[in-house]
Amino acid sequence: MTALFRKLLRDLLRMRGQAVTIAIVVACGIGSFVTLRSAYRSLLGARDTYYESSRFGDVFAQAKRAPESVAARIEAVPGVAVVETRLVEPVMIPIEGLAEPATGRLVTLPANGNPRLNAPYIRKGRMVEPGRPDEALILETFATAHHLEPGAKVPVVINGVLRQIHVVGVALSPEYVIAVSGAQGFAPDHLRFAVLWMDRDVVAAAFDLKGSFDDVSVRLQPGARSAEVRDRIDAILKPYGGYGAVDRSRQPSSFFVDSELLQLESYATIAPAIFLGVAAFLVNVVLSRLVHLQRPQIATLKALGYNDREIAVHYLSIVLVVVAAGSLLGVALGAWLGRGMLGLYQRYYHFPRFDYRLDADVVGVGVSVSVVAAMLGGLTVVWRAVRLPAAEAMKPDAPPTYRRSLLERMGITRLLGGSALMVLREMTRRPLRTLLSCTGIAFGVAVVVVGFYTRGALDVIVDLQFEQAQREDLTVSFVRPVDGRVSRELAQLPGVLRVESERVVPVRVRKGPRFRETTITGLSRDADLRRIVEWPRRIVEVPEEGVLLSAALARVLDVGVGDSVVVEVLEGDRRSREVRVAALANEMFGLGVYMSLPSLQGLLGGAPAVSVALLTVDARSEPQLDARLKRLPVVAGVARRREIIAQFERQSAESMNVTSVILTIFGCVIAVAVVYNNARIALSMRGRDLASLRVLGFTRQEISSVLLGELGAHVALALVPGMYLGKLLASTMMSATDQETYRMPAVVTPDVYALAVGVTIAAAVASAFVVRRQLDHLDLVGVLKARE
Repeated sequence: MTALFRKLLRDLLRMRGQAVTIAIVVACGIGSFVTLRSAYRSLLGARDTYYESSRFGDVFAQAKRAPESVAARIEAVPGVAVVETRLVEPVMIPIEGLAEPATGRLVTLPANGNPRLNAPYIRKGRMVEPGRPDEALILETFATAHHLEPGAKVPVVINGVLRQIHVVGVALSPEYVIAVSGAQGFAPDHLRFAVLWMDRDVVAAAFDLKGSFDDVSVRLQPGARSAEVRDRIDAILKPYGGYGAVDRSRQPSSFFVDSELLQLESYATIAPAIFLGVAAFLVNVVLSRLVHLQRPQIATLKALGYNDREIAVHYLSIVLVVVAAGSLLGVALGAWLGRGMLGLYQRYYHFPRFDYRLDADVVGVGVSVSVVAAMLGGLTVVWRAVRLPAAEAMKPDAPPTYRRSLLERMGITRLLGGSALMVLREMTRRPLRTLLSCTGIAFGVAVVVVGFYTRGALDVIVDLQFEQAQREDLTVSFVRPVDGRVSRELAQLPGVLRVESERVVPVRVRKGPRFRETTITGLSRDADLRRIVEWPRRIVEVPEEGVLLSAALARVLDVGVGDSVVVEVLEGDRRSREVRVAALANEMFGLGVYMSLPSLQGLLGGAPAVSVALLTVDARSEPQLDARLKRLPVVAGVARRREIIAQFERQSAESMNVTSVILTIFGCVIAVAVVYNNARIALSMRGRDLASLRVLGFTRQEISSVLLGELGAHVALALVPGMYLGKLLASTMMSATDQETYRMPAVVTPDVYALAVGVTIAAAVASAFVVRRQLDHLDLVGVLKARE
């Protein structure tokens, strides 16, 4: 064992408290990277494996009714490899236990039960037998929510006829990894949305669609251009009421999965960068203190013949040992949290298999980045150490030049006691150390703010979307657009207090080469139950002429008020018209387009019609109203606002609670690490001064107030910048999400700030308590020994 190796062990033992805190910060950085990146890889692998094994389509299109012979024309399109036609029809499921019927989709299976594309994966039971009119597969999420097993009977309203369907199997589908129905709101509602698969001949007979299809999926050849294929399919299906082809990235379930993957990938960069930056800062501070205290030892080593390289390797070895310990802990922590996060994803993303993957390159990148960050923090210190001439290192430090600060010259310090004055002088005479200390603590505050930011933002979204914009009690969706008289008839039902109608139409909005598929919502000018509300809580009037676009859609299309966009209607005769953008609204969800009902009717032509009715009802009459709505064949589904809110909050809270707890723990780690290391460094650097004060008669409490008062001042100065930095980081992380899905406002509520401040102060007090105990055991004789 060499002398330098023994010195390395002694140095690590002497600074073990600081080494442990730095290792923990490094572990948090690596752990967050491994957690998020391994979860990303695992989710990506589960998605790709399932999509390939189920032969998930690349392009999807719908039509009102197209003859089966059209499938051959689609298959002849250059770039098309496989075509699968089918029927997809809306159904209602008046299942026991629900106040209103669940909504669902009826998807057909070919006679052989083996679709060429989008094959269901049977979890339990068996495949539907051809020609059996009462057999069906059912989506696993709905079956689980209602405790349905193969052999169960389910009531289903098929084209206005109530039938008892025999469940022969429980299945998953690549099209419904996340099963969201447009009528059910913004989050999956497994209780009220189902998918059933039945024999095609049975469904065709029930809907009088023999020899026809209304849904087609396409698998592309390698290298085929999706946009060109979609245009050709649109042209083929246009005479048959085609609704517009979309590629896989815009298929609803796939879109949600891809959005989560994008968010995970972004988080895997932002969060580790914070921790590794703090780790580099702590390495720099601790190593600077160590080199400063060991100036005579460095001089002695040089005098004994050790060269600059050996001394540099010695001090960098301290960094490597600390980083190595943090890396081992971080990889283990990341693997554990990654598995836990994947378990959480299994509750929302329904793939047949979820295999956790921790690839070697993820570990390698995490450890390498950590080593580089720590080395960058220590290189400048080591460079100064090895460049220090032996004769100069033997000398004690030159005493600092003291002068009266600006505050002292202004006379403000006369109001301070002796301990407070010493704290102020120490901070003003070492501004860089004060700045770096406050910066580190501010990052701790910021991370806690980010951890709880989503809770406050969720409250804002719920208030904006469900209290200000959507104020109806029930949303009644019709099977097809109906005459406005139907809405007036609904007003006569028991318990209905008010009815308003909407027309929702699928469209493609285009500006030059840029376009998006979305829906236009036609609203009455005097609408009160459904309003357009933008942040910050401002009601936007629907224009009499032209369209109102969400600000997010306007950014995608690169248009503003006064510009024109081309609106292609994706139903009926698929007419296309150029429309002026009359207004923009900064909505929180989706890519909305709005018009007044008369303007939309003029765009569509034909007789006036509505597709949605909004109801406010007397809660006491809801059971009777539910019974009446169940019997109306024109009703496709009923959604309750309070249940949508509860479902949205419940699912958001479950995922956010995990994130909040993890980030809060990490924020505490940063705060403790920075405060504790600063306290230990201050104690080491000022031990002689503090011991001198004790010899002069100062009590332990008085010298503690000098040291801990400085730390308290650092924490106090860091709180406000930390809160601002937290808001900035939260906004940055939200901007990394898919802005076309939802946009959380950059609003941090006061209770989140209060919680972040409380957590940081608690961490600082815990650190101060540890340092205070070391002050109580200060060796006065040993500290006062001169190093000269």
